[in-house]
Amino acid sequence: MNKVILMGRLTRDPEVRYTQTNNTLVATFSLAVNRRFVKQGEERQADFINIVAWGKQGEFCSKYFKKGQQVGIIGRIQTRTWEDDKGQKRYATEVIAEEAYFAEARRDSSGESTGNFENTFGAEVAGASSEFELTSNDDLPF
Repeated sequence: MNKVILMGRLTRDPEVRYTQTNNTLVATFSLAVNRRFVKQGEERQADFINIVAWGKQGEFCSKYFKKGQQVGIIGRIQTRTWEDDKGQKRYATEVIAEEAYFAEARRDSSGESTGNFENTFGAEVAGASSEFELTSNDDLPF
């Protein structure tokens, strides 16, 4: 099974290209994903992961995703190799986005949070919250 779930911030706006053979849209961008643990006295580290979104998914990402925005990506890891102009063998590992989601409240033009989430298609989900609060452990099944 090859399944990846990531949540992070876009390091740049998605870049759009089209394939030469059948003119398919391809959006590429990078996510900064914080590592789970921080060593005492050190800053939190992040991994920078390249994302590729094809077709309609790429169109959605290029239209709605912007640098600095927190998003969730579900996809698969893909590796590829090629030779560059100098004959050197090159390798790339990237995540192919199969699903893309907003992971924070939408901001208005002044930068203020609207308190609403948007789903994959850009529609608001009123009252959705990005923070989960657990008040008691009594309800947990373990």
